[in-house]
This record gives sequence, C-alpha cells and structure tokens, in this order.
Amino acid sequence: MKIITFFLTKIPLFVAQKLPNQDHNTHTSSESLNTEQVFGLLEMPFLAIALVFSFLTATRLKGGKFGSGMTLLAWGFVVMALGHLHMQINHIFHYNLFQDLFGNQLGNYIWYIALILTWGLSALGFYKIYKASKI
Repeated sequence: MKIITFFLTKIPLFVAQKLPNQDHNTHTSSESLNTEQVFGLLEMPFLAIALVFSFLTATRLKGGKFGSGMTLLAWGFVVMALGHLHMQINHIFHYNLFQDLFGNQLGNYIWYIALILTWGLSALGFYKIYKASKI
C-alpha cells in the first residue's frame, strides 16, 4: 500500500516538473491561434458532452437525492461552460462581454460571482450525492 501511495504522489509531481510551462500570453496576431487557444477550443466539445450527459443523468434519476444532486451539478456545468466560452472569446477575439455590458468593475464582479456560483453548485451537488450514498 505504501508503494502505491508513493507512486500516486511522486510520479505526477515528477511528470509535472518535466512538462513545459503554459504560456499565458494571449497577444497574438489575428491570423493564427497559439497552442493555448487551440487547446481551449478543443476543450469546448468535451464540456458540451459533459453538459448533455449530466442533464440526461439527472433526468433519468427523476429527482430524489441522487437526481437533485446531479441536477445541481448539471447547472454548475452550464455556468462553467458559459464561463469557458466567454474566456475563449476573450482570448481569441480580445472581446470581454461582461466588461462591455456591465463596465470594467461590475463586469469583474459578475465574473467572480459566476465562478463562485459554479463552485457552489458543483460542491452542493457533490455533497447531496455523497449524503445520498451514505444511506
């Protein structure tokens, strides 16, 4: 058991040290996308799949303790997907929808509220599922 714990903790740390650091520079020419933007776009279909299957699972569970937890997770994924779509638009086209609609300061506050809402819905959903599994 100690050997498994060792490998599960040390190998990911070793691999992470060998990987190149992400470049968070989003100032690129409009003709080409950098690696970070391409990977950001590749993440969007997987987020859509997570959305579809989270709502399908919540619907199939038909309420109850597991179903209500899954529904909260699904709505958390909706907020997360919208946030990731907003980030990709901002990185690629340099257009910040929240700041354009609500101004610089209020737009930032709304962005933080969306983050907290995503985390809160996901945490509450996981907590409900956890509580239901302890029956």
